[in-house]
Amino acid sequence: MLIDWLHRHPRVVDWLLLLLALATTVGAAAHHDRRGLGVPIATAACLPLLARRRHPLATLAATAAPTLAILAVWSSYTPFPVGVALFTVAERCERRRSLEAGAATLLALAAPLVARSGSWPHVFGELVGFAVAWLIGDSVRSRRQYTTALEERAERLEQERATEAARAVAEEQARIGRELHDVIAHTLSVIVVQAAAARDVLPARPARAAEALANVEASARGALLELRRLLAAVRDDASFAPQPGLDRLDELVRQVRAAGVDVAVTVEGRRAPLPPALDLSAYRVVQEALTNTLKHARATRADVALRYAPGELRVEVRDDGTATANGDGRGRGLIGMRERVGTFGGSFTAGPAPDGGYLVAARFPLAE
Repeated sequence: MLIDWLHRHPRVVDWLLLLLALATTVGAAAHHDRRGLGVPIATAACLPLLARRRHPLATLAATAAPTLAILAVWSSYTPFPVGVALFTVAERCERRRSLEAGAATLLALAAPLVARSGSWPHVFGELVGFAVAWLIGDSVRSRRQYTTALEERAERLEQERATEAARAVAEEQARIGRELHDVIAHTLSVIVVQAAAARDVLPARPARAAEALANVEASARGALLELRRLLAAVRDDASFAPQPGLDRLDELVRQVRAAGVDVAVTVEGRRAPLPPALDLSAYRVVQEALTNTLKHARATRADVALRYAPGELRVEVRDDGTATANGDGRGRGLIGMRERVGTFGGSFTAGPAPDGGYLVAARFPLAE
């Protein structure tokens, strides 16, 4: 309980360490009748500990220098402030840098210690505490990095699960859409046949016409029930926001730029009004191509070109990434883009660009 509370209040820990450092260092200076100069120097060795989290290397230097002065002038050795600073360097700095800083500090302290005691084994015993402080700090840093890596991995797995769930929902809705198409197409065919038969026999055989109209009514009611059942399956998860089109391309570009890829958009020719379904499909082609660029291509730049010409719209997305990393052409995204373009009788290609990078190109025919 106490440890958790201290973790949540790091400044309290800093002040406690400062008080303990002052008690040992300043207390030793006062005890040896060095109140005139020794106490201020000892205080200067302790106060930098308040900045140890933001400036660990500077704190180590600021605590080691007064400690060296006290050791050289009065042969008094109080290692606590330097030990705390070295622990902080090992905890917060990269391992190589913390090793270099620790070695430099130990070498600086070793010279006056040897001059005072004249015995290397005795000096080693006085410096071993610094090695322990460094090892503890390095262990804390390694454990924090390991915990951070685990948290990032868990977050990535959660995002992947959410993505897969969303994709499964989209696939299910696509299946329901196909079922809706089958229901409507079949029912309308039956209704057309029955209505035509009723019209043909109405003058001569009213009873037969009435039977045909009853079949029309039954077929229509059955289709309505089936539609209600299928739509109820997607109504809770469906988004009723307006479907995007090329007029929302700027918003998509901003999102991709925020993810780290520079995107440029060029429009050639005179913009023509597009049917809503085609406008949505063109937007989805650009969106999926840029998504592949972010996920697979390791690219730094992508160029989006919209080319309006009489009777057609061409959409091209080219990036400067690794072409082999942009998918093998059999991914769901590329298959979906190819199907969207094919729905309108257009053409679709995706693959390595001749001058490097990856190119996605779609051609949508437009009615005159």
